[in-house]
Amino acid sequence: MRLQRHRRRDPEVNMTPLIDVVLTLIIFFMVSTTFNRQGEIELELPEADASEVQAERVQLDITIDAKGRYYVNQQEVINTQPETLKRAIGEALEGGTQPIVVLSADRLTPHQAVITAMDVARQLGLTQLTFATTNPPDAP
Repeated sequence: MRLQRHRRRDPEVNMTPLIDVVLTLIIFFMVSTTFNRQGEIELELPEADASEVQAERVQLDITIDAKGRYYVNQQEVINTQPETLKRAIGEALEGGTQPIVVLSADRLTPHQAVITAMDVARQLGLTQLTFATTNPPDAP
């Protein structure tokens, strides 16, 4: 009787399931990771590269200067209180028409002043709001 020794073969490791698990973990960590915005990002607002749109309806201009003072249709509002701004916008509205509100703010305007103007317009039921911007200078 002759017994043959079986040659042992090295076990094969199938890499496909391992790769699937690793890729799944990578995707999970990418989706669940939150990214913090760094405070040192420099922004220069407002600029937009868009053509001018012709307004077909009545336009109400709200302008805010760098110190946060309000102007409604180029008339200065007495103070910066939301109630005063609401009264000035109400007086500027023509017979209950729904104007397009154009909000023009200096780039150095305090953010709160812009938010206050938007909130007052919303309280008065003005839903069409747009921001005035300048075209960026052409790059050489």
